[in-house]
Amino acid sequence: MSPVTNRIPQDILDALTDVDMPRLVPPSELDETIRLDGHVVPVHRCGCVIVGSGAAGLRAAVELKRRGGDVTVISQSAWGGTSACSGSDKQTLHTANTSDQGDDFKAMARAIRAGGAMDEDTAYIEAVGSTRAMASLQYLGLPLPQDALGGTLRYKTDHDETGRATSCGPRTSRLMVKVLAQEAIRLGIPFFNQTTAVKILTEGAGATRHTVGILAIQPRFQTDDNPLGLVAFQSGALILAAGGPGELYRDSVFPNGCFGSLGMALEAGLELVNLTESQFGIGTRREGFPWNLSGTYVQAIPHIYSVDETGTEHHFLADYYRTTQELASNVFRKGYQWPFHATRMLDFRSSLVDLAIFREGQKGRRVFMDFNRNPLPVPGDLPFSLDRLDEDVATYLGTAGADQVQPIDRLRHMNPLAIELYRRYKVDIAADPLEFAVNNQHMNGGIAVDTWGRSNISGIYAVGEAAGTHGVTRPGGSALNAGQVFGTRVAEHLAASGRSAHPADGDITTVISGAVADITSALSTDSPLSYRDVRAEVQARMSDHAGIICTPDAVRNALKAATALNGAIRQNGLGHDRPGQVARVLQWQQMALASEAVLAALNHYIENGGGSRGARAICEPDGDALPQARSGPLDAYRFRSERQADQKEQILVRLDQGRIKVSTRPNRPFDETAKAFFERDWPAWLTGGIYDLQDTPGSTG
Repeated sequence: MSPVTNRIPQDILDALTDVDMPRLVPPSELDETIRLDGHVVPVHRCGCVIVGSGAAGLRAAVELKRRGGDVTVISQSAWGGTSACSGSDKQTLHTANTSDQGDDFKAMARAIRAGGAMDEDTAYIEAVGSTRAMASLQYLGLPLPQDALGGTLRYKTDHDETGRATSCGPRTSRLMVKVLAQEAIRLGIPFFNQTTAVKILTEGAGATRHTVGILAIQPRFQTDDNPLGLVAFQSGALILAAGGPGELYRDSVFPNGCFGSLGMALEAGLELVNLTESQFGIGTRREGFPWNLSGTYVQAIPHIYSVDETGTEHHFLADYYRTTQELASNVFRKGYQWPFHATRMLDFRSSLVDLAIFREGQKGRRVFMDFNRNPLPVPGDLPFSLDRLDEDVATYLGTAGADQVQPIDRLRHMNPLAIELYRRYKVDIAADPLEFAVNNQHMNGGIAVDTWGRSNISGIYAVGEAAGTHGVTRPGGSALNAGQVFGTRVAEHLAASGRSAHPADGDITTVISGAVADITSALSTDSPLSYRDVRAEVQARMSDHAGIICTPDAVRNALKAATALNGAIRQNGLGHDRPGQVARVLQWQQMALASEAVLAALNHYIENGGGSRGARAICEPDGDALPQARSGPLDAYRFRSERQADQKEQILVRLDQGRIKVSTRPNRPFDETAKAFFERDWPAWLTGGIYDLQDTPGSTG
């Protein structure tokens, strides 16, 4: 038997778990104002404003500043978003494998886009850019692990059969934010913290429409002359990097207050893409400490059970799996098959675990992991034993030396950081069972962008989870890589264009005045609707009708209700009690709009024959796929299979005169047979031809 622990010193565990973030330097006072009817609005001029202070936004800020850009970062809560506050057992960065025989970028691109509905050129960009992204993070001090010969230590992750994943531990993305933030501060980039973006500012129409900045709310600017605390950031370029719509779902592993920018983007006329695609998986909810329970948490094979209202325990997974070996092996597989996937409900595979947990929640039961108990046996079968596991599971645990008797000791041996992390939040999984559920974790869709991160409005870019660069599935950790790659590409493009080199000039008083009028029209002190009402309605509807289990009727009715809610908001506004609530009111008004957009895209997909894929099972009585359980067929979860043709296109959504419009476009191709030739292609690099600087709106397709 292997020793209980690898005996990593506590100070090393502490350094990788307790990641202190740098202190921001307060920005200079603003001495320019614009006087409007009832408002005196401070103005900050810059070449580019970045909304969001996560890993993707900071990468764009650092790279643009290094290239001479005049850049400012605004953030609702610096170091408070998904990058800094979310993760898993050993949070993954997915990059090209440079150890052993090295990697094939084309093969990696095929793996990134394997689920379909993803642009092939984007997948290749993410693959080929990954080595540069990782190397630059290491240069800034990110402690990615290496072997004695300099090869990066790797492992397999979700939708990754090659083993391209690496990790600093559970705080990988927070460490990424830290090293990038330190560099941004060193470069003197201004940060406006506690600043909530609420309205994108644009001028022109049609092909000439372009951004002139963004309007935000900052409490410290609130005065008698500026009752809402408005502040305008005037710039020739705007990078949206505020993450995903974490508040969209009641059952969510996002940190509280993660709204993203999809509703605001829709209001500005930006196209969104792939809103039908999300990730759901098991994790602890944000009511406590939001965290994904992937990797070694489940590879330790703890006992999973539920508790009803009387306190009675239920060994519910035994109703689904035929043998103890099958049950335990599929619990383990949730480590690298963490996201729910409809097809993995079939043939007694790992997403049957998610379905079982989801159904326990519907019964009103609470679900727990107990790391001090091995899985109980399936009735009539042999008890759990490490000697009776499927071959892939036994091989992994054997190679890891994880042959300890109890799950907590196997977890401590494989990844002691996983235990330390929860202790920081007063949860000791070595002593007490851990409550968890199936939660929303990531939005694969977002703002539609081209290969340089440009949206359909000139000067507006999107990176990170704000950008809809992912398809139906993605390898675990590829989102962190995509944010770094496209953060760099956006900075390169802006630097080549010159539009961010100097602070913006010109008079945009009329634009700001119109934006303020739009904001005030959305506010009402006597509206029957409050933002709390909207939050409760939106989150319940999305979690109950647009989660892992969907039916055509439920989605159709949810869309009707969402449309009606937005109509009521437009007619009555949203109520608020005091000026300090205005930013939150506007965020929920925009989240209600984003909810309608997601449901419109999902309803379009289903009504046009779309089947189950990725995060959602489309269930109906005449579905062709039927999950089985030990207790018998699960007829209520019979689902329609995905059509191959749907993998070749993407669903676009935009707002047109208050109505959501849905369309489709084919995936952009990538010619794997094309080869670069130095003498022929070098001039395009030297002259900037590679950047396509015509910047034509609508180039995302």
